[in-house]
Amino acid sequence: MENNNKPEFLFDKVNYKILLIGLAVIGLGFILMSGGGSEDPNVFNGEELFSFRRIRLAPTVVLIGFGITIYSILKNPKK
Repeated sequence: MENNNKPEFLFDKVNYKILLIGLAVIGLGFILMSGGGSEDPNVFNGEELFSFRRIRLAPTVVLIGFGITIYSILKNPKK
C-alpha cells in the first residue's frame, strides 16, 4: 500500500500571484501617501500635504489593492 499524502495548498499558484500583485498595489498606495514633511516645524506646507496624490490617488490605489487581494482569495482555482 502506497501512501500518497501530498500536501495540498489552499490556493492555486495563480491565486498567490494575484495576491502578491494586490499586496504590491497596496504598498504602492502607502508609498504614494507618505512624505510631505517640512524641514522647519514652524512652517506648515498645506499645498503639499493636501495634494491630489495624498488625498485622492493614494487611498484609491490602496482600495484597488484591497479589491485585488479579496478577488485573489475568492477566486476558485478549479474553474
